[in-house]
Amino acid sequence: MKKDFTFNIKSVSLDENYHPSTNTRITTNFANLARGEYRKANLRNALNMINNRFNALAHWDNTKGERYAVELEIVSVEIGIEDGGESFPSIEILKTNIVDHKTNKRIEGIVGNNFSSYVRDYDFSVLLQEHNKGKPQFSIPDDFGVLHGKLFQSFVNSDTYKQNFKKPPVICLSVSDNKTYNRTENQHPVLGVEYEPNESSLTEQYFKKMGLQVRYFMPPNSAAPLALFFFGDLLNDYSNLELISTISTMETFQKIYRPEIYNANATAGKSYKPNLKNLDHSLTQIVYDREERGKLANEQGKFAQEHFIKPYQRVLEQFSTSYLS
Repeated sequence: MKKDFTFNIKSVSLDENYHPSTNTRITTNFANLARGEYRKANLRNALNMINNRFNALAHWDNTKGERYAVELEIVSVEIGIEDGGESFPSIEILKTNIVDHKTNKRIEGIVGNNFSSYVRDYDFSVLLQEHNKGKPQFSIPDDFGVLHGKLFQSFVNSDTYKQNFKKPPVICLSVSDNKTYNRTENQHPVLGVEYEPNESSLTEQYFKKMGLQVRYFMPPNSAAPLALFFFGDLLNDYSNLELISTISTMETFQKIYRPEIYNANATAGKSYKPNLKNLDHSLTQIVYDREERGKLANEQGKFAQEHFIKPYQRVLEQFSTSYLS
């Protein structure tokens, strides 16, 4: 067994011709859109929404609102386990690239954005449920998220990551419907108004073990804040166009997946509590099976347990105790 894991990256364009590969987590949001009879229309409409939102935010020197287009790559990361070549599908993230039609340049965007992980499915759908089974009060295992967090940091610090990406990842998620968010006086020209939560969430704690900090911003003309997880200095490490590529992409996906929050007909106020039962919202023209996604997360958590956690328990325990400790 190797002391440290190796990583292999594969990428494929996310366009209207995209078909999920056999190794893609089918709970991955964009993979869900790319299935069924409406798959091509789903993808085309989603990409149009992303481009329209990008041009609305990048409005300077862009009077017709047609200057930019966003190209997306699905980045699949496999983790090498043994010298003999055994590997396991680790995570999938999105990389944005920006096409400037005025200058005919292609600008590298941000990697991360959407985030999906088999081990995270295991942690939340298997480990957490088994830990709380039959207990009167919910609790979290002491080592919850430790292995996943160290695997993620190992990938970001790896030569493979550095050879493929110029900057650290930024992951953009929905706000939690269990928390209240309060507007601050801080405002960024692209990210918009900053909000602060009333308490830390399990997701925040989980991503903190991945080495990530979080800030919440509601971009101009948005309905609700977005949760942005990052290393370093979010406001100064990335250009406005890079940030817009993430906002336009992930806000579009959230309008599809969480219309009650991100396609709500009323905008978040000074004090905002997301509500997934909010009826005052609009639906996009995109078909998305949210119920199926929840069921598949459990299946894929069990897949990770059977094919990764149990077979390589000893080496994973050694790695978890030694890496960054």
